[in-house]
Amino acid sequence: MPLPSRVTDLTGFDLLLSVAELGSIGRAAAAHGMSQPSASERLRTLEARAGVTLLERTSRGARLTTAGQLVAGWAAPVLARAADLDAGMTSLRADRQSQLRIAASLTVAEYLLPTWLIALRTVSPDTATVLTAGNSVHVAEQVLAHKADLGFIESTDVPAGLTGRVVATDELVLVVAPGHPWAKRRRVTAVRAAATPLVSREPGSGTRQAWEHALTSAGISSSAEPLLEMSSTTAIKAAATGGIGPAVLSMHAVEADLATRTLVRVEVSDLDLHRALRAVWPAGRTPRGPASDLLTIATRRS
Repeated sequence: MPLPSRVTDLTGFDLLLSVAELGSIGRAAAAHGMSQPSASERLRTLEARAGVTLLERTSRGARLTTAGQLVAGWAAPVLARAADLDAGMTSLRADRQSQLRIAASLTVAEYLLPTWLIALRTVSPDTATVLTAGNSVHVAEQVLAHKADLGFIESTDVPAGLTGRVVATDELVLVVAPGHPWAKRRRVTAVRAAATPLVSREPGSGTRQAWEHALTSAGISSSAEPLLEMSSTTAIKAAATGGIGPAVLSMHAVEADLATRTLVRVEVSDLDLHRALRAVWPAGRTPRGPASDLLTIATRRS
């Protein structure tokens, strides 16, 4: 699906937020490293695309109109996600000498790591990072093989040969499409959930391990074979949204979908679905330099 024409260029929105913060187009232009005429032209183009006046321009500066305030509020989270996207893409660049090699589970890589990398860039701007994403078993293998300096996993236990530290907490959520029978009930028993084939991650996934561990801890020794196994959180969400079947995913992955009701949360009785997300590194070693910085950032920001 192509982007709507009004939002293909985010620079104008970024300038609008800077005007709101700094009080003038000239100061906003300077903050973005461009001339005031160029900034003014960008903002006029944005207003033309919006079809409304976004700024009140005076000899003493500029301020946002009511419409401008609304547009700025809508644009702010989009620009934040664009920064996350840039940080994530930067970490994938392996064409330069690596100073910090990171392996991360898909949930951490997609929903938490970009913010951490932005913070790392602030404290260590010259650090080049290379990211490998995969399931938790793959991450542990990368760290054990010294192919990654630091790993982030969702597994319930720290694999042998590694040292771990909890850096964040998470909650697994059972979700269904709005048209699924469970969407009206909003609650099922743990036994019923265990007996139902789910759209699931592949073996080795921390999310799948955590779900199975929660069932075992509740005294449920067996569960149904997966209805469908997929190695991508995005693919699982699409399958669940399309009504193929229920799925268990991280709250980080489905929070926006629950807010828009493209997916519906179903509570599971008598089941603790909270889990820890951990950083791991080779046992007997202490993370140093950028790895230590990232570890500190992850622990403080989660």
